[in-house]
Amino acid sequence: MNFRFICSALALSVSIFTACNSKKAEEQKAADAKIRVKEDDKADSLLIAYDPAKGDKWIADFVQNLHKKYGFNGNMLVAKDGKILYEKAIGWADYLHRDSLKITSEFELASITKTFTGTAIMQLVEAGKLSLNDNVKKFFPNFPYDGITVKLLLTHRSGMMNYVYFIDDIWRKEKRNMKKGVSNQEVMNVIAERKPNPYVKPDNRFHYNNSNFMVLGAIIEKVTGQRFSQYMMEHIFKPAGMKHTHVYSTTEYEKIPVDVVGHDRTWRYSVAQNFLDGPVGDKGIYSTVHDLVLYDKYLKNGRLLTKKSTDSSYVGRNKPVNGHFNYGYGWRMFDGDKMDKVVYHTGWWHGFRHIYVRDLDKNIIVIFLGNLTNGSLMHLDDLYKHLNMPIIRKGAYHGNGSLPGSDED
Repeated sequence: MNFRFICSALALSVSIFTACNSKKAEEQKAADAKIRVKEDDKADSLLIAYDPAKGDKWIADFVQNLHKKYGFNGNMLVAKDGKILYEKAIGWADYLHRDSLKITSEFELASITKTFTGTAIMQLVEAGKLSLNDNVKKFFPNFPYDGITVKLLLTHRSGMMNYVYFIDDIWRKEKRNMKKGVSNQEVMNVIAERKPNPYVKPDNRFHYNNSNFMVLGAIIEKVTGQRFSQYMMEHIFKPAGMKHTHVYSTTEYEKIPVDVVGHDRTWRYSVAQNFLDGPVGDKGIYSTVHDLVLYDKYLKNGRLLTKKSTDSSYVGRNKPVNGHFNYGYGWRMFDGDKMDKVVYHTGWWHGFRHIYVRDLDKNIIVIFLGNLTNGSLMHLDDLYKHLNMPIIRKGAYHGNGSLPGSDED
């Protein structure tokens, strides 16, 4: 009897030991997959290589018309199946000094930043450092609102007011320093102290605003003990080989070190950075069209997130608009029966206006980064048709959808 017991115990021990080793091996394999190797640089350089002589002539003519007729000024790129079909830097980086854009110019990504913040949050969920159901009060006990979770922030269902307008009003009325950047923590302190009225109750409806991702940026800093810029560089930019992507905040830089200036609607004046360029997470990442191609690659191949996490991020968490448009975890999306699955994000901030589109089914990337805010990006329908992909514009479907400046920033 004792002999049988000893044998059973030994067998169980061996089984547990084998299972533990197997689990550790799988974890090590997953960790190794996130480490860059020499071959990555070579593959990345081939991915972003472009021969102008082989560029898509139709797209070239389309972009030239977009520039001349509708005033698009910026950098653009279209890629399919790992090959750049066309890219172009067109117009001024800084109209005042007549500096021309370069294809390597870094743009303030505005709300495209939210996709990176969502990715970082999902990384921390994978690492067990937070849960989608965690209440904001867990990280900031003096947060004045009840019932707001990480998930509600990610999906723009917190019901919070937009801190941009709230903070701007205070700074102007109290004649505070409009040049010195304010940090996420400082904004959280002001919210805790002033307790501004929320827009609606938590989880009542989709209400897009920057507060949600500013708070997520603050949570990332609180959980990791790193500045948002440090975490992003270490866990997203470097692993994805994004060598020309940075977080620039006016809390860390007196002058943002990039050559691209935002221009508001006309060339009459450029938009200077101010205290509102301090908070990050809702904005604050600067990047290039080529680095956004790499971002797409490493989201798809599992280096930045597991497939389970990315799939979860691309599920609409709100009532679809016009039957196809929704919002997941930091991503806008277009999908429907017998239609392509498309994830994307728009951006609009301080003279910058963008759209970053990823057709996951057809493996197409469409990027337009503009530094002159006008309606030019509302005229991309023919390009989408040329690429045989859905038209990513709500007004192209039933109803008018949302107008620029409402929830499309």
